[in-house]
Amino acid sequence: MNQVSSSNPHRRRLTRAEIARRRRRRALRRGLGLLLVVCIAVGGVSFLLTRKNSLPTAKAAGSSSPAASAGSAAAPASSAAASGSAAENAAPDNALGLTAAEAQAILNDPMMVLVNHTNKMPDNYTFETKECGSSTSVNKTLQTAACDAFLEMQKAAAADGVTVWMQSGYRSVKYQTGLYERKTQYYRDKGYDEATAKEMAAAVVNPPGYSEHNCGLAADLNSPEHTGLDEGFENTAAFRWLCEHAGEYGFILRYPKGAEDKTEITYEPWHWRYVGVENAARVNASGLCFEDYIASLRTLAEQS
Repeated sequence: MNQVSSSNPHRRRLTRAEIARRRRRRALRRGLGLLLVVCIAVGGVSFLLTRKNSLPTAKAAGSSSPAASAGSAAAPASSAAASGSAAENAAPDNALGLTAAEAQAILNDPMMVLVNHTNKMPDNYTFETKECGSSTSVNKTLQTAACDAFLEMQKAAAADGVTVWMQSGYRSVKYQTGLYERKTQYYRDKGYDEATAKEMAAAVVNPPGYSEHNCGLAADLNSPEHTGLDEGFENTAAFRWLCEHAGEYGFILRYPKGAEDKTEITYEPWHWRYVGVENAARVNASGLCFEDYIASLRTLAEQS
């Protein structure tokens, strides 16, 4: 039975130098994009002003009569009332289209817990798991809701002629501790001091409690086309199917290409995270990676 390897060379955190380079490139692209938008906007305003000044002005017949003047005065008042009503019914004026209360409610959803190398899984985060594969295999369980969703997704993929397998799901903190300690010992044996050995181990295996797998919502997936957990999985029919349909079952691609400077994890086409159907739709529509989406929710919630 295949089992995820803690020494997988493709699954690592980026070095600080790599992160800095990616951030500089990203900032440059954003700066150029903003400059283009400003240029277009300035050109548009200039065109409108020129157009307005070139149009002849005409005085409406009868506009000097008291009745007409009263009608003219009433129109802005009516427009203001209509505008006020529209403003009350308008969608929230932010990129996520959410109110502060809605943002806070999403943050409170246990399915949206953020777990990474700087955000430890809450100590009081409890859940039940369910088998997603063979009961004799290791790490083939997920939180019950995530497992049910995965099994439905797997069934739908099979109906389309695509096989999706669960390679690794929930890992207990105890199991994660074993992985981390073995990797730390590996670097100790190489002659590194304790602090350096732990730091190097953390670049390959997240410390206990800091892995998404510890919360039972992360699933490493593969297929008969490609059984390894590496970037080769993106060339499979299974990956293409997941990109198109996984959101319908509440899963998002957790570490997308181009977001490495925010996730600080290399691109992982095999790592999918359950957040629930509605949340998956919101995250995917935003175009943000999970770290950026959570940060945006927190900023919005603080406005309440």
